[in-house]
Amino acid sequence: MVIIAHLSDTHIDGHPRSAERTARVMDHLNALARPVDAILITGDVADHGEVAEYETAARLFASPTPVLVCPGNHDVRDAYRKGLLGDDSGGDGPINARHDVAGASFLLADSSVPGEDHGHLDAETLDWLAAELAAVPAGTPTFIALHHPPVALHHPVVDAMRLLPADPLAELVAAHPQVVAVLTGHFHTAAASTFADRPLRIAPGVVSTLRMPWEGAGPLATQSQPPGVAFHVYDDTGLLTTHYRVVP
Repeated sequence: MVIIAHLSDTHIDGHPRSAERTARVMDHLNALARPVDAILITGDVADHGEVAEYETAARLFASPTPVLVCPGNHDVRDAYRKGLLGDDSGGDGPINARHDVAGASFLLADSSVPGEDHGHLDAETLDWLAAELAAVPAGTPTFIALHHPPVALHHPVVDAMRLLPADPLAELVAAHPQVVAVLTGHFHTAAASTFADRPLRIAPGVVSTLRMPWEGAGPLATQSQPPGVAFHVYDDTGLLTTHYRVVP
């Protein structure tokens, strides 16, 4: 059994509020009676993409549990590399990473488009995903994680900011049965759907929560709700179960 704690959209911005909410979630995870196998953070680590924001995030993300992070549309690749990864060589190419944890493989794909809100997987990232999927040993549960959901959530504003196009990713997922789920963030709402006949799970936002059209008039997102986290449990029968929790 593999248990993954999944959070997203911390938007560290130098203000005490975002840091406090992130610290609250991490403290909660670090104090669990049974430690999770991995903590996954699917992007928008920083709000302005400044090195100092990533340095703060690196301190907040400290944990005895493996912490796996991918970038989002608010993240700036050069500063992300320097402040979060400690890579002073910089560079503005996509930040893709594979992590093998607890008998599972996590492929973290960079869906960010510099200067844009929508997501896109460029040729380099798609080639990387194809090569890693081919290299994962047969029978290894594999999770693909990225910031942008590849499906619409029926919101007139944020749906335009999803992964575009989604077909290349769908083709890769469909061709590799070891992919057990696609895990994303970006929309600041706990949601569950399917993609290429696999589970798609979207983490709640740490910094704020999206207001859906049927919930009434108001701002696009509310900051009055507590931060949230998803717990994904993949068991020995191949079943993925997700539990969503708020962190008061």
